[in-house]
Amino acid sequence: MKKIIFTISAFIFASNLSSFDWPQSDILADSFYAYFGQLRGGTINTSLIFSKSDDIKAADSGRILAIISEHGDDELFESTLGNAVILQHSNDMLTVYGNMDESAQTNLSNETEIEKGHLLGTTGFSGWQSGDACLEFQVVDTRNQNYINPRILMPRIGNELELTIKNLEFMNKNGVTYNLLTTKHFYAGTYRIYRERQETSMPYKTSVYVNGALVDSITYETLIAKDGKICTNGKINHPVKEVYPDKNKQLIAEFSLPKGHNTVTVIVADILGQEKTLTYNIDAR
Repeated sequence: MKKIIFTISAFIFASNLSSFDWPQSDILADSFYAYFGQLRGGTINTSLIFSKSDDIKAADSGRILAIISEHGDDELFESTLGNAVILQHSNDMLTVYGNMDESAQTNLSNETEIEKGHLLGTTGFSGWQSGDACLEFQVVDTRNQNYINPRILMPRIGNELELTIKNLEFMNKNGVTYNLLTTKHFYAGTYRIYRERQETSMPYKTSVYVNGALVDSITYETLIAKDGKICTNGKINHPVKEVYPDKNKQLIAEFSLPKGHNTVTVIVADILGQEKTLTYNIDAR
């Protein structure tokens, strides 16, 4: 039942937004250079980074909002994009195409309105990926001030990268951590639960159930810029220091553990709703 609900929820979210074409030639789902929501240079990644040099096309019809050649100060474009094109679309959305060569300056100098699939330019070496000519692609919802995970708007091909749940730890409000394999007794209270971060594989949703009831989840559909920091967008806006307290940990959820005997179930799911699950019996006093 959880998987069905997850899939329906993702469909409803995506159906309220435009459907985009790929901004480059199709690549397999498990072969992107970097994924939305990953730890990246001390922040949470708001982009989808493609893995090869290629022509760049407009993902949807729109109007050229800007052609930039260096990083600006706007918090919506926090990463160093290098040469970039920003298109404005319906539904108050922008698409951002970064790490381009200089061809966009010439190709688009006399353009205003752009049709879906229009050639914008080619990838270059102007952005953060020193030495890698890979497109950095962002989708921004200007109405809600959110970054949108581009993958929910684009066709998907190929298998997802496999997710794992390893080295689970509880962290209390004082920052003390407890490994779930070696600690069986806890004090009741609020905890964050962490898994071992995978270098490339990125969950789409993480959840915790206590005694069969969902107590918290984090979904990487969108990210939000809050007080100048990129945060998860949900019941709690977690900044990077909470999501990734170090390079080895990734936050799964934050929740209150009640007194007594508890069954705690941890779930990580990919964008297709495929889940990995672990369940623990935990006593809290």
